[in-house]
Amino acid sequence: MKRLHVHIAVDDLAKNIEFYSTLFGSEPTVQKADYAKWMLEDPRVNFAISSRGAKPGLNHLGIQVESDEELAGLHGQLEQLQADVVEEMGTACCYAKSDKYWVNDPQGIAWESYHTLDSVPMFAGETDKMASDCCVPQAIQPVTLGMPKAAPKKTGCCG
Repeated sequence: MKRLHVHIAVDDLAKNIEFYSTLFGSEPTVQKADYAKWMLEDPRVNFAISSRGAKPGLNHLGIQVESDEELAGLHGQLEQLQADVVEEMGTACCYAKSDKYWVNDPQGIAWESYHTLDSVPMFAGETDKMASDCCVPQAIQPVTLGMPKAAPKKTGCCG
């Protein structure tokens, strides 16, 4: 079964853990000095926050699967997009070892499709650098994540 994944960069981890714990009515499933994650069933989401130097806001979205077969199915769907798909097998990121595929949506938001294989003791591989703001591959970051490619026109209710 698939689970939506949302990863937000934050500037004050403790304040955000308090906020999201109250919002979700649950403490984080994983909590580190620079990272927290809630594995919620209602709604079915893997919600993560980190304070690793990225600009606060949406870092990336994703779909987490429970098997290699589900991941292969998602990979097939991504290939149909005729977009640049970045493959990462056995990669360490966000305290987990995973097989994953990355792609940008038309707005430039990074989408991660992945199957978690195991947990790891560090945020990002063998050399856990605080400068590493997240695990989105450099090839997937052609625009600022979550920001439109061009300035939107001010129209309608949100203008």
